Amino acid sequence: MPLEVQENWLALMMAPGLSANRRRELLSLIGDIKSIKHISSAVAQALKLKRETLDALIKPNQAAMDRCNEWLAVPGRSLLSIADSDYPPMLARVVDAPIALLCEGDTQRLHLPCIAIVGSRGGTAGGLDFAISLAREFSASGLTVVSGLALGIDAAAHSGALKGPGTTAAVMATGVDLVYPKQNQKLARAIVDQGGVLLSEMPLATPPLPALFPQRNRIISGLSLGVVVVEASLQSGSLVTARMAGEQGREVFAVPGSVHNPMARGCHALIRQGAKLIESAEDVLSELGALLQAAANDRQIPRRYHSRANSGANSVASTIQQALPALAPEDQSILDAMGFDPIAIDQLVERTQYSVPALSSTLLRLELDGFIDSLNGARYQRKLVS
Repeated sequence: MPLEVQENWLALMMAPGLSANRRRELLSLIGDIKSIKHISSAVAQALKLKRETLDALIKPNQAAMDRCNEWLAVPGRSLLSIADSDYPPMLARVVDAPIALLCEGDTQRLHLPCIAIVGSRGGTAGGLDFAISLAREFSASGLTVVSGLALGIDAAAHSGALKGPGTTAAVMATGVDLVYPKQNQKLARAIVDQGGVLLSEMPLATPPLPALFPQRNRIISGLSLGVVVVEASLQSGSLVTARMAGEQGREVFAVPGSVHNPMARGCHALIRQGAKLIESAEDVLSELGALLQAAANDRQIPRRYHSRANSGANSVASTIQQALPALAPEDQSILDAMGFDPIAIDQLVERTQYSVPALSSTLLRLELDGFIDSLNGARYQRKLVS
């Protein structure tokens, strides 16, 4: 992209006071990005552009522009405009798609079939494990796993995808140069280093403002064939992503959980509203089979990535289960007594009639073997894959 054209797109990205829809409307009215610095008074009046917006378009902040140009000069970084053939095809169909994206990493991953995994920042041990397992299986199936680089389920989804042969895309609410939260800086670097991509519609150095996260969520769903919600409270931003997915015509999937788990209530609400209940990656792949076939027929997606959608391969749960050690009958009886809700050791004593020392020894062994997780308050929970 010529420097002058790049700067015109950056000017449109950085101008304050414009929603994504108004940026696209402005581009439509001027006809060509090369005319961005020559906006007529008629266009300005039609869009009711504020003076600060018009000034920023005609004469953008040079220091900010220089910083963006310098950042983009580094190999592996790019600006994708809505007029660019490399702009993600699924996202381009969204009514309020970003006018441009700043990216670091392999943007071609956004042309492969994408599946979003989202959920609570405070996910349970079982929820985090399940998100990792789902993402690893999707990665093995040729899907790009999309999420929002937040703590909890998002981070688990990115990490799980990196464990498979595929990769992941992280959509950021901040500038792409500013990883938030800081705890995920190492993860963000791993995403780029292992062939994934970081992307944002925000100018560089944009801080994590609350209003920007719902805007980020529409990109997560817009990139994807479907959105999987693993764990979410009734107030979770993941429900916003699910709603946007529905509005964009994407599939919505939800993982059920314990009725005692507040992080499952959002998923249960989605299921009541028509989201598809899923218990494994295969449930999602089967539902998406027709969409993957249609995309392959359109030659937007390499056909080889369709093969596992209807392959009948083992689900995540069965694959992991086969790798777990065989259980002795007494260990199995304790596992059965636990159920799938968090349980305190004194409740297990009542259910099994084992002594506390005997139970403690067995629970430690089950935890080390990967069948259960220990929780706060001397409680334990059977893993969902067990």
